[in-house]
Amino acid sequence: MGLGPIAVESRAVDPATEAGLSVAGQVKEIRKARHLSQRQLAGRMQVPRTYISKVENGKAIPTLSSLQRLAVALGVDVRRLIRDTRSCHDEEVESLLADPLLAGIAELLPCLDSLHRALLLGAARDMALGCQRTA
Repeated sequence: MGLGPIAVESRAVDPATEAGLSVAGQVKEIRKARHLSQRQLAGRMQVPRTYISKVENGKAIPTLSSLQRLAVALGVDVRRLIRDTRSCHDEEVESLLADPLLAGIAELLPCLDSLHRALLLGAARDMALGCQRTA
């Protein structure tokens, strides 16, 4: 017995909601990277801990002044809090390609067949993991 077509619900995402979720993820990620609890961050901002929780869970979207206070409390530029996933990815790629060796390798990748590409990427991964183990 075959299954009929599966209906997929498509919902438009409100840009404000998407921006709020982006800020939420950035705040949480940076707070954790700084080894701060929600309570400590709230103390730095002089707001209730529940406000930080709401921001991190996308239930509250900070005002511009709150974004600035969050940035100061986290020790980052306010632009870091409002980056979207695409701009984060673009920045990472740009920073990687600033290395002349990596830029040269990136230019050669399209010329390699899948086997040689896999071998090169595997060797690079092994080298990176080796550096992490000894660091």
